[in-house]
Amino acid sequence: MSQLFEFIGNHPILVSLFAALLALFIRNETQRGGRGVSPQELVNLVNRQGAVVLDVRDSKEFAAGHIVDAVNVPHGALEGRLGELEKYKSKPVTIVCTMGQHAGAAGTVLRKSGFAEVSRLSGGMTEWRNQNLPVVRG
Repeated sequence: MSQLFEFIGNHPILVSLFAALLALFIRNETQRGGRGVSPQELVNLVNRQGAVVLDVRDSKEFAAGHIVDAVNVPHGALEGRLGELEKYKSKPVTIVCTMGQHAGAAGTVLRKSGFAEVSRLSGGMTEWRNQNLPVVRG
């Protein structure tokens, strides 16, 4: 540990450059797929603005439990099935995956396709279930 502090003391420009690049990378990744919304914010978006929930998990995971009225388009098939989502371009779209790992990439695809209001559920379905919110099976 003392070597780390010694390195930082000996190379302040290098460490500063690394910290700046890391901060820019994190900022870019968080904004890339849309803003993150909490489960409660998602409930409000659906109830007040008619937001569409796009579940990008595979069909088996979707059938095991999903948010009410969610549209399932697996992450791997998203680019090929964008035509199915055209009717939702005027509505806010929130992307849901298992833990949030695919939502950012899916958000990027939707933004490039002309979807204006794209967000992603922070923590994905794991967080939704942790907060004991309702899921539909089948």
